[in-house]
Amino acid sequence: MAYDEFLEERITQFLITRIRNFETKKMMGGLAYMVNDSMLCGILIDKKTKQSLLMNRIGEEAYVSEIKKPACRPMDFTGRPMKGYIFVTPDGFDLDEDLAYWIDLALDFNAQLTT
Repeated sequence: MAYDEFLEERITQFLITRIRNFETKKMMGGLAYMVNDSMLCGILIDKKTKQSLLMNRIGEEAYVSEIKKPACRPMDFTGRPMKGYIFVTPDGFDLDEDLAYWIDLALDFNAQLTT
């Protein structure tokens, strides 16, 4: 298992309450959630810490403030952080309302991509 199945179920159930048109794809060693053919968020296990990580596509504008939060770090697979993407550690999505915050932030950015 390359990702936390419990976290997968939490995200899936949350998305079902917000939108109906999403799909999942295995990618980057984890699972990505796609909305309107764009990556919304994803989950994977950090190889170094063995913790679950939430990958969140929030856009460059939100990134500036969100990266300052203790549970956040740059999304970096290649040695260069990806612009507009963030990793959230378990402390940042342990509570349902915290997970909802991150998914809503990603949904808000995703909506901007289709306008």
